[in-house]
Amino acid sequence: MSEWDLPDPYVLAMNVDAAFIDRMGHANNAAYVRWLEKVAWAHTDALGLGWDAYQRLNRAFVARHTEIEYLAPAFVDERLLLGTWIVENDQRISMTRRYQIIREQDGLTLARARTRWVCVAVDSGKPRRMPPEFISGYAVALTKES
Repeated sequence: MSEWDLPDPYVLAMNVDAAFIDRMGHANNAAYVRWLEKVAWAHTDALGLGWDAYQRLNRAFVARHTEIEYLAPAFVDERLLLGTWIVENDQRISMTRRYQIIREQDGLTLARARTRWVCVAVDSGKPRRMPPEFISGYAVALTKES
């Protein structure tokens, strides 16, 4: 049985929908990228920095680099626990999230991932410094990697 890699993840539970299943009979690799985005947005919303705040501040985070290690397949109707942590934040332009996907039934870790996010202006897509609201809002969720 797997445990969380780091303490106190933000966790989102979900079921594997049939739409995510590919010809091999398991969740397609691209589905994992969607799930990472889903838990990242849920965590961001929980921190009070949802899309409304992004638009008001004219700032958003876009994925710069993602690495995913696929460890085991997910199948239709399985319940997954998507965990995420913010593990780096330079308080200027970038932050890094880690992710872990666990199958609830047996506690097996199905995937681990890491994404480097870059702050950009919503109206231009160009890199911009984080506003103070991002610095303070995301700071409360910073977890040190061991």
